[in-house]
Amino acid sequence: MLSLGFATSLAAQTINGIDYSTYGDPANTFEMTHSDILGQRFASEHLTLVDPVTEVPYIALTTSKHSNSKFYQTHPSWTPDGKYIIFRSSRGRNEDTGSRGFAYAMSMETFEITQVTTADWGSNLHLGWKENLAYFFHDQKLKALDLGQLLADSAAGSVAAPETYLTTLITLPEGFRHTGGLGIDANQNRAYFGGRGENRGTILYSADFSTGELTQLLEVPLWANHIQANPYVSGEFMYCWETRGDAPQRMWMVSISPDGSVTNRAVYPEKPSEWVTHEVYSDADHIVFNVMAHLDRLQENPTGVFSLNLRTDEVTNHGQIGKGGFWHCDRSEDGRWIVADTFDGELYRIDTETGIQTLLTTGHRGISKSPFTSEAHSHHNISPDNKWVLFNSSQLTDSDIMLVPLHPEQAK
Repeated sequence: MLSLGFATSLAAQTINGIDYSTYGDPANTFEMTHSDILGQRFASEHLTLVDPVTEVPYIALTTSKHSNSKFYQTHPSWTPDGKYIIFRSSRGRNEDTGSRGFAYAMSMETFEITQVTTADWGSNLHLGWKENLAYFFHDQKLKALDLGQLLADSAAGSVAAPETYLTTLITLPEGFRHTGGLGIDANQNRAYFGGRGENRGTILYSADFSTGELTQLLEVPLWANHIQANPYVSGEFMYCWETRGDAPQRMWMVSISPDGSVTNRAVYPEKPSEWVTHEVYSDADHIVFNVMAHLDRLQENPTGVFSLNLRTDEVTNHGQIGKGGFWHCDRSEDGRWIVADTFDGELYRIDTETGIQTLLTTGHRGISKSPFTSEAHSHHNISPDNKWVLFNSSQLTDSDIMLVPLHPEQAK
């Protein structure tokens, strides 16, 4: 009789005298599950690489076959305590709702991964500025997710029912059409977002968390998107004129005074021959943004990474690079360092005091020379402790999240 070398009881998982039933942990990876279970934990999949050009070590935080991405650079990706990165991934599917893709938390200490949204909550979160909360729209309501409690319960192996971690802050009126965008005030007591207006316009609202009151601030005759609250100054937020291309006037800022009066103004009034993009707050009084250079007609103007003082409108050009110019940017809170990328996936550090450009890492968009390809957009951010740059990369798959040190010379 032919012996197959394993026990007749499949449950025992014994082969050649070895019981493999206790070898379960390695299977608990993103590659081997498509389940939807709030709080489920996965093994680290991080991989340390060395850039062949700069010789700088960097970390691929995700390496599975699914698409992974950080949040847009206008919104925080780190929890306020700095212990977790929250990101989106296409892996995971809820068979009941048909939803696919959830948000996950990655430990900065162990790189282990925890699922933090479920069902049809989606994966587009705005993290809290002060507490480990995450805000999102669901079922015509603005809700707060207690990330701190969920992560603690997951670590203890005692995750409760999903609704246990949710608080409803705002209920939108019947028929309200949210047009995208969500900003959380610096005081974390109100939100800013847009609703459908007349003739493809947008009505901008604020919503008070303590009363649930929804207040119409103003209506603008354009698609207002990428709403981002000033993380340092209450009552201020920026939005952009979204066109999926070159807007006639990209950047706008709304200020709400203590008496409730509202001011709306264009930020950095553009020339018709300028293409402005990817604005982000860098401190209480400054923003950084890119003036694009990838077309011949745009190069008649100064281009590059710019900063602007919101109080004085003073503008500073921090430099440009060849190969079509810089694309996305972020600046350290102390104002000293800017990180900007190129279309072919090179990330540079710019010293704002000396203007010196230092190449950090390369090859994250193949050989792209244009923004209009399917490869990942960097959307990078500098970490709150000014040690890391978090970015999207198409080096391993269509999109992964990676970390490169902001100061690799200090790590040697």
